[in-house]
Amino acid sequence: MIRRLLQILLLLLIAPLAVAQPEPDTIALVADAMEGDSFSLSIQILITMTLLTLLPAAVLSTSAFVRIIIVLSILRQALGTAQTPPNQVLLGVALFLTFFIMSPVISGIYDDAAKPYMDGQITANEAFDVGKLPLREFMLNQTRESDIQLFADISGTGVEPEEAPLSIVIPSFMVSELKTAFQIGFLVFIPFLVIDLVVSSVLMSMGMMMLSPMLISLPFKIMLFVLVDGWSLILGTLASSFYV
Repeated sequence: MIRRLLQILLLLLIAPLAVAQPEPDTIALVADAMEGDSFSLSIQILITMTLLTLLPAAVLSTSAFVRIIIVLSILRQALGTAQTPPNQVLLGVALFLTFFIMSPVISGIYDDAAKPYMDGQITANEAFDVGKLPLREFMLNQTRESDIQLFADISGTGVEPEEAPLSIVIPSFMVSELKTAFQIGFLVFIPFLVIDLVVSSVLMSMGMMMLSPMLISLPFKIMLFVLVDGWSLILGTLASSFYV
């Protein structure tokens, strides 16, 4: 799966350069750049490095990663464990759970676009057009029609969800994922909030107002989370909340 994902990322990086014209000599490079006929080698390298910098953020924003990392961050806040689990652990869990959820999409892009392109059966432009279809379908399955309609109205196109371009689908998907993540986070927060309220009420009734309620409630919240097998429930719920 990791190998397929790397091949797909490589395809996205070399697609703009694969359709470029063969490089001429140095004098021709300067002349063509001044005439605006083609980009010089240095400009192409600059464009590629820029795409390499922006590509991880773009890939993560169009996948299941957004919802997962937000819910896990809210869970840590609800537990009140500060930096436990640390950010690296949460990112690792979110990343590999994203690979698990997105595996059908990654396989579809690899089989339909990346592999035929590397075998020389289709061009880079054709590979890009075919490869974006599984990802676009995945995003549409998670996106609310109201969010798509919102960005369609802002852009002034007024297209149907099935005909919406990626410039509308991607921001609609991100907004919808933020809504869903906060809805799940609210439900996760409620049990721990109840424990905090109970502990605070007990301490106040006993006159222990100088004792931090968080210090007393933390062991109870951890015990509750362990007894109900919280990690399996959270990760299982997140995995099943996506429509692939």
